[in-house]
Amino acid sequence: MNSCYITLTKRDVKIFISVVINMAAWSSFRKAVWGWSPQNCIARSQLNDFNAALGVQKCMMSGGHGPRYMPLTPSRWQWHRFKDMAHYYFMIGLIPVGLIVFYANVFIGPAKLAEIPEGYEPKYWEYHRHPITRFLARYLLPSPQQDYEKFLHRMYEEDEKAKIRKLEKKIRLKMAERRDYQGYYARPVDAKYHRVSKEAADYLESLRGD
Repeated sequence: MNSCYITLTKRDVKIFISVVINMAAWSSFRKAVWGWSPQNCIARSQLNDFNAALGVQKCMMSGGHGPRYMPLTPSRWQWHRFKDMAHYYFMIGLIPVGLIVFYANVFIGPAKLAEIPEGYEPKYWEYHRHPITRFLARYLLPSPQQDYEKFLHRMYEEDEKAKIRKLEKKIRLKMAERRDYQGYYARPVDAKYHRVSKEAADYLESLRGD
């Protein structure tokens, strides 16, 4: 096998190194010029604006030394729904109620005791001091008279039940003393009305004919 040896001088080595450096520089310059062309600049700017508008988070799936995976997080839909409902009920509930309470305490204020005019009978809600309490007692809560009548009706029902239990107890004692028992009987039925209805049916049948 023939072999040949090439002898390089220091000048040849310097020329070779300069040629390699120039080739690498021109290659990098070519890539930079291609990457920063007007068309690519416009496309990249539009893509960045689109990603920023949609909130797209890019995940680099390669090019790193770590594990190649995309992290998965649990859904936060319930948490966001809870926050939305809390804000909703806060806006339609607490804020209006706070404004009503503020208006009632600042602009109306609590009522004061005064002499009752002659011939005037105060309403039951006028005995309350605070305006909100008076409003609730007038339009939402039952009147004291209604509560009193309901209580009397309840007491009447309980009294009637007690009387019935007492009478039933007496009856059972008498049945035990006399050795009696509960007997069933059949109520006799008068056949007069049955005959009348049968005669009416026969008469209607004769009118209709064949």
